Amino acid sequence: MLRTTLAGLRAHKLRLLLTTVAITLGVGFISGTFVLTDSMDKGVAKTFAKSADKVDFAVLPEGDAPDAGLSADTYRKVSALPGVTDVHGMVKGEAALVGKDGKVVGDFPTVGMSVPSGDLLRYDVDKGRPPSGGGETVLDSGVAEREGFTVGDTVTVLDQKNRPHKFKVVGLVDFGIDQDASFLGAVGFDTPTAITMTGKKTFREIDIAGGDRAAIEAAAGPSGQVYSGTELGEELAASAGADTEVIRAGLLIFGLVAMLVSALVIYNTFSILIAQRMREMALLRCVGATRRQVFGGVLAESAVVGLVGSLIGLAAGVGLGAGGLVAMNSLDAAMGAAAPTLTVRTIVVGLAVGIAVTVLSALMPARAATRVAPVAALRSDLEPGGGRFRLGVPRTVIAVLLGAAGLAIGALGSLVMEKGESAMYMVAFAGGVFFLAVIAAMPALVRPLGRLAGAVPARLGGVPGRLAVANAQRAPRRTATTTIALTIGVGLMSLFAVIAASGKATADHQLAEQFPVEFQVETQDTEGRVPQALTGTLRDRPEIATVVEKRQQDVEIDGEESWISAITPSAFGTLVNPSFEKGTLAAAREPGTAMVDKTTAEQSGYDIGQTLQVQTPRGAVPVKIAAVYGAGSPFSGIIVPEADFTRYFGAVDPSALFVESRDGVPASAARTAVDGAAQPYPAVQVVSAAEFKETMTGAIDMMLMVFGALLGLAIVIALFGIANTLTLSVVERTRESALLRALGLTKRQLRRMLSVEALVMAVIGAFTGVVLGVAFGWAAANAMGENFRFELPYLQVVGFVLLAGAAGTIAAVMPARRAARTSIVESLAAD
Repeated sequence: MLRTTLAGLRAHKLRLLLTTVAITLGVGFISGTFVLTDSMDKGVAKTFAKSADKVDFAVLPEGDAPDAGLSADTYRKVSALPGVTDVHGMVKGEAALVGKDGKVVGDFPTVGMSVPSGDLLRYDVDKGRPPSGGGETVLDSGVAEREGFTVGDTVTVLDQKNRPHKFKVVGLVDFGIDQDASFLGAVGFDTPTAITMTGKKTFREIDIAGGDRAAIEAAAGPSGQVYSGTELGEELAASAGADTEVIRAGLLIFGLVAMLVSALVIYNTFSILIAQRMREMALLRCVGATRRQVFGGVLAESAVVGLVGSLIGLAAGVGLGAGGLVAMNSLDAAMGAAAPTLTVRTIVVGLAVGIAVTVLSALMPARAATRVAPVAALRSDLEPGGGRFRLGVPRTVIAVLLGAAGLAIGALGSLVMEKGESAMYMVAFAGGVFFLAVIAAMPALVRPLGRLAGAVPARLGGVPGRLAVANAQRAPRRTATTTIALTIGVGLMSLFAVIAASGKATADHQLAEQFPVEFQVETQDTEGRVPQALTGTLRDRPEIATVVEKRQQDVEIDGEESWISAITPSAFGTLVNPSFEKGTLAAAREPGTAMVDKTTAEQSGYDIGQTLQVQTPRGAVPVKIAAVYGAGSPFSGIIVPEADFTRYFGAVDPSALFVESRDGVPASAARTAVDGAAQPYPAVQVVSAAEFKETMTGAIDMMLMVFGALLGLAIVIALFGIANTLTLSVVERTRESALLRALGLTKRQLRRMLSVEALVMAVIGAFTGVVLGVAFGWAAANAMGENFRFELPYLQVVGFVLLAGAAGTIAAVMPARRAARTSIVESLAAD
């Protein structure tokens, strides 16, 4: 029986080609994910091992707090130990680099850090040398290239109080092993200068050359943890590798979606093949093959297909992983020059998943093969799967129960549960349950959906169009299995499109509330202050109509850390129009009162009429809550009258300015005026509402593009499924096609018939996916938050259906050409 199976595979090499392609794509994606992330892990580990090899021991502070540090006393004790030849205390804080335009670089301050000049230097110096004096600095190579700085230039760096300092650039350094520096960019100094610039009084890490571990542990005490160089490399690599785990998990999710679609394609392929080979199976039974042998033969065939597809998929995965490494390295990822890594684990997982998915997908068709009676070899039956399809009571009950459960769970997550992550997970689970109901009911939906999808082609396509629609409807199980694969990809694409569009709509709405002015002026450091003089300069400009100051102060309220804000009184009723849940604006402007936003009130248990004890430099003062406000304000937290704020905390510079230009002033002229006023203050940044909106929508578009590219693999596999179904259907309907040709159907009309058939199947799958994606996209959007707004991207949704239809038509090109080339006489004479 095994020889018969292998002979059948050799004799019909092309009939399983597209099935092999489907499994190849799925395995290739999964193995490519492992190759990419394993190579990243290896590169990261190698990089950190090389870095840590420069030190014999390192002392790190206990705990994961971002402000944890080691004291100067610990540094002195370690330095004084016998056998210690060199010690470097790593200082790290904020030190904003000023660009050539006179403004700070980036959206966040660059990292200021100490860089040693001896053997403990753990960074690669790309050009020049490390700093050795108070007037010298080194720059991150990426930042230097982006901003146009090089060795020998003089740069300005702001200290922790935003005071400018001039430094000579003596080197360009690759800080890639430091995650903060790699993300934000960095400027390096010698240790005393780093302490002065950052204001840090403790060390983030103490690196040691020489010494004894026990003595170092005693000197470090309970506040420090001692690592050897090897242990430090492993610790740093493990910390950096957390990102790799996230990437791996995310990509594997898309890989599993691809494998699910592949499984549907494989199941459909083997179902058609078994139906086509009914007489062959019956003949094997006639000559003595048992049910078990027939069953085993089909599974052996599927195992061979799975093995071949998986082996090709592994090779494709290495290529995909290598491409991913090139992309990652182009983004300046800190992974060195790691080559693609194909581990035993990747090979085993790829082969196991590919073969298992193929064999499991072939189980039901294999079981169907055992039911073929030997007498079937003596008769010529109608096309299997034809005739009128009935869903049946058990399948109907399952579909109804799953559908009802999915809707109930989705309603619970979307409408009943508290908005947030848990509600979104509930909606996602509901979507999975409801999708199972769709799979169960899909064969019964093929005919009505086929009439809907084929209405226009049947009317415009003449006889070939009507025949195509009838062909798509006459084998509901086959069409359902073919189209459901496309439903998965298009459904997920529609879901993400709805969430992205809703995210943009929500962002636009929030922007109108949170950014009600043309320009917002603030410091790069979110805790910094805008010089008071800038307010006067802006108000004197003829292009500017309004300047609103926001002041903020960190305080203790009833023993808890919080903050209090104040804004220019004239802003209320003009730029700031909060809707009050309780109380009134007039009441909240009385001396000794405050208003608080609804969210803060709910989280902190505040209510109207409650008196808070606020700690000020002059002692505790009572503040009575006179109003609770909701939407319509760009601010949050506790807001007190400006006069009270000044009385509590003295003259405090604004934390932000909100600027509105005069009517009739062009936007470019207004921007020039604001930029000109802010030019003398390097730490001050100007953001326009248009730029802010563009940044938010750009991030959402990028997310949708990435998801779309990853989900595109599932859609490609589904289209292979359509092509596979049509290819096998052409073989199955050889005599039928020949009879149509004999009755007057031209080659062109035959090709059109098969193209329209593919179009109808693709539209059925895409339409079902769009409906599911939009419905559960609405549920997911509703579960995200109280203020999340649903938005339906009509053009994208219609585009998905049109693109799916066009792709389905393209998938039919090869099968249609094959059908048209077949000889009429030979086909009619074929047994």
